[in-house]
Amino acid sequence: MGYKLLLLITFIACLFLLSFKLDKKKKIIFFGDSITEAAVDKGGFIDLLQTMIQQKKMGQNYELYGAGLSGNKIYDLYLRIEDDVLAKKPDIVVIWVGVNDVWHKSILGTGTDFDKFGQFYNAVVKKIQQQGAKVFVVTPAAIGEKNDFTNSQDGDLNSYSNWIREYAAVNNLAIIDLRKIFHDYSLANNPSNEFKGILTSDGVHLNAKGNALVADEMWRVLQ
Repeated sequence: MGYKLLLLITFIACLFLLSFKLDKKKKIIFFGDSITEAAVDKGGFIDLLQTMIQQKKMGQNYELYGAGLSGNKIYDLYLRIEDDVLAKKPDIVVIWVGVNDVWHKSILGTGTDFDKFGQFYNAVVKKIQQQGAKVFVVTPAAIGEKNDFTNSQDGDLNSYSNWIREYAAVNNLAIIDLRKIFHDYSLANNPSNEFKGILTSDGVHLNAKGNALVADEMWRVLQ
C-alpha cells in the first residue's frame, strides 16, 4: 500500500509540474530600431498583437516586450543585447533591423557595410541562441514605397534582405519577409507609385495600415 501511495503522489506531482510548464508564458522580445520602438505605442504593431492575443483568449500564453531604439543599426543591437534582451531571459527574439544600416549611408554618411552587417547579424543571433531562445528574423521593409524599384536605396535594401533570407535558410530560422510583403502590397495597392502613404507615413515608419499588416504577419509566423 505504501508503494502504491508513493507512486500516486509521484504521478500527481509530475502532472502538477507539467501543468506549470505548459502554463508558463512565452516571453517574446521585439529587437530593433525606431519602427520597433514606436510599436509599443497605441496602434503600434506590438500593441495590436497584444490586443489580438487578448481577443483570442491567449493572454496566459504570451508576454510581449519592445526593445527598439531610434537610429539603431545592427552593431547597436549587438552592443546592447546583454542588458536589453538577454537579461530578460526571453523565449523568442524577433530581430527587425537593416533600414538604418542602409538609409544612414546616404542621409548621414554612416551605415553598415554589407560584409560587416552579416558579421554583426550572425553574432547577435548566436548570442541569443546560446541562451536557449528561438530567433525569428525580419527583412527591412522599405525606404520608400515606389513599387518599380526606383527608390534610391532599393538596391542596397534588396541586397541586405537577400542576405537575411539566405542566412535564415542556412540556419533554419523562421523569417517574416516584410521586404517582399510590402513590395507585393505596393504593387497591388499603389497604382500611382507613390513614395509614401501606403503602409508608411514617410517611406519608412509605419502608418496605421502598416502596423496592422505587420501585426498580422508577425502573428501568422509567431503562433
